[in-house]
Amino acid sequence: MQSKNYVLFLSITAALGGFLFGFDTAVISGAERDIQSLWDLSDLKHGMAVAIALYGTVIGALFGGIPADKFGRKTSLLWIGLFYLVSALGSALAPDVNTFMFFRFLGGLGVGASSVVAPMYISEIAPAARRGQLVALYQFNIVFGILMAYFSNYLIGTANLNEAWRWMMGVEAIPALIYSILIIKVPKSPRWLIANKKDFEGARVILTKTDPEGVDEAIALAIEESKEIRGKATVSMLFNSKFRKISFMAILMAVFNQLSGINAIIYFAPRIFESAGIATEDALISTIGIGAINLVATMLGLYLIDKLGRKMLMYIGSVGYIISLSLMAYSYFGGVIESSLLPYFVFGFIAAHAIGQGSVIWVFISEIFPNELRAYGQSMGSFTHWILAAVIANVFPLIANRYGAGNIFAFFAVMMVLQLIWVAVKMPETKGRSLEEIQKDLQKSHD
Repeated sequence: MQSKNYVLFLSITAALGGFLFGFDTAVISGAERDIQSLWDLSDLKHGMAVAIALYGTVIGALFGGIPADKFGRKTSLLWIGLFYLVSALGSALAPDVNTFMFFRFLGGLGVGASSVVAPMYISEIAPAARRGQLVALYQFNIVFGILMAYFSNYLIGTANLNEAWRWMMGVEAIPALIYSILIIKVPKSPRWLIANKKDFEGARVILTKTDPEGVDEAIALAIEESKEIRGKATVSMLFNSKFRKISFMAILMAVFNQLSGINAIIYFAPRIFESAGIATEDALISTIGIGAINLVATMLGLYLIDKLGRKMLMYIGSVGYIISLSLMAYSYFGGVIESSLLPYFVFGFIAAHAIGQGSVIWVFISEIFPNELRAYGQSMGSFTHWILAAVIANVFPLIANRYGAGNIFAFFAVMMVLQLIWVAVKMPETKGRSLEEIQKDLQKSHD
C-alpha cells in the first residue's frame, strides 16, 4: 500500500505539469477578443497572437527530449514549472502585443516540454498493471486545467474588473509556483538512471519503492535492452529499420489527434457557439460545459484504460468522433437539425475525444519506445502533435470565414474514419505489460 501511495504522489506531482498545460492552452479563449480589440489586430495577427504559444509548444516538444536525456526528467520538470510561472506574469503585464506574444511563446515552451517529459517520467516509475491509469493522470490534469481556465475566465469576465484579460492570464502563476516547489520532492527516473547513467543500484532503490514486485524483472530486462542499443542513442536511430515502424506509429497517433479538430474547438469554442447564433454569455457558459464533459469523460477513460486497453478506447473514441463531427457539420450546412443543438454535438465530440485519443495518446507514445530512445521518441510524437495544433489554430479563423465551419467539421469527420481503419489494422495493444516486454514484442513483430 505504501508503494501504491508513493507512486501515486509522484505521478500526480509530475502530472500537475498537465494542469498547467491545460490551463495555459485554454485561458486564451477568454482573453482573445479583448486582445484583438485592445491592440486593433488583423485576423492574421490575431490568429498569430492566439497561436504563438503553440509555436513555442512545437519548439518545446521538439527539443524537450534533449535536456530530459542529458540532465534528467526531474530537472527538466522543474525548469518547465519556472517557464510557466514567468510566462503567466509576463503575459498579464504585457504593455504591447509583441511583449505579450513573447511571454505566451515562453509558456508554450513549457507546454511542449511538459508533453514530452511528464508522461515519460510517469511511465518510467509506474508498475505495468497501473501504468496506463497513472500516465493518463497527465491527460486528466490537462482537462482539469482546461476546465479551471474556462471557470476562471467566466468568474473574472463577469466581475467587471478593469482589463479583466490581464487577470485571466496572471492567475496561472499560483499553480505554477506550487508545481515548481513540489517537483523538488520527486526522485530521478529509475529508467533514466539505468539508460543514461548505468546506475543500476540507484534505480533499484527507487523501483523498490515504486514497483517492488517488478523491480528485478525491470532491471534484468533493462540491462538486456541496453545491450541491444550499442553506444549512445541518437535521434537518427528513430528512423533506422529497427525502430522506423514504432516511430511511424507515434507520428500517426499524434497526427490523428489533431486532425480530429480538438484544438480548434477548445481555442475557439465561444466563437463557434456564437457563429451558430448563441448569445455571448451563453457561449461562455457553454465553454464551461465543454470543460466539465471533458473532465468526466477523461475520468471514465482513466478508469477504463487498464481494464479495456488502449485499442478499445480508440475504437470507442473514433466512432464517437465520426458521429459528433458529422452532426456538427450537418447543423452548419443548414440541415433539419437546429443550431441550438450544436452545443450538445460539441459535448459529444469532447466526450469521444476524452475517452479515446485524449486518454490514450500520451500513454501509448510513452510506452512504445525503448528506454534509451524514449526521450527522443516522445519528443517526436509531441512535436508532430503540436506543429499540427499550431497550424490548425492559426488558420482556423481564416478558413472558417472563407469556407464555412461545416466544411471544416466534415473534413475532420473523414479524417476520423481513417483513424478508425488505422486502429483496426495497425495499432498494437500495450496494456498490462512492462515497458521492456512491450519493446521486446514490437521488435519481434518488426524484425
